[in-house]
Amino acid sequence: MSKISFSVNGEARVLELDTRTTLLDALREHLHLTGSKKGCDHGQCGACTVMVDGRRINSCLTLAVMHEGDEITTIEGLGSPENLHPMQAAFVRHDGYQCGYCTPGQICSSVAVLEEIKAGIPSHVTADLGAAPQVTADEIRERMSGNICRCGAYSNIVEAITEVAERQA
Repeated sequence: MSKISFSVNGEARVLELDTRTTLLDALREHLHLTGSKKGCDHGQCGACTVMVDGRRINSCLTLAVMHEGDEITTIEGLGSPENLHPMQAAFVRHDGYQCGYCTPGQICSSVAVLEEIKAGIPSHVTADLGAAPQVTADEIRERMSGNICRCGAYSNIVEAITEVAERQA
């Protein structure tokens, strides 16, 4: 067992955990933040995506002990039913979900994707590595390729992300 201290959704948290506990399991089982889902448990589906210090990660692939002192943001930390984050509201407006299982990971990833583009981080489809990446459908699709939606709501997800990007511009 090991004592871990980090901030989750703006709140300081201290947990006593087995050192083999994934960040996903710490969030779901110990902090009861069940928005992030355990899909494949192999980092291939993106249902467990959260943000750590503003960067998106697959929380099923990282151990909680690796995040001592980090700021972790889950879907619960982005907004609430009474006060939706702009990305959450856009997903609702554009029907960017069907069953909803992957939606928390999709939304966390979407928020981080726009920050990556704003920071000038290129992707595999960025045409000019010397220029700032632009928010295009190809950029969004490439950057979101680690988040799988079995229901096939991809076009609606791209529309939601595009709307938020345009409002931020």
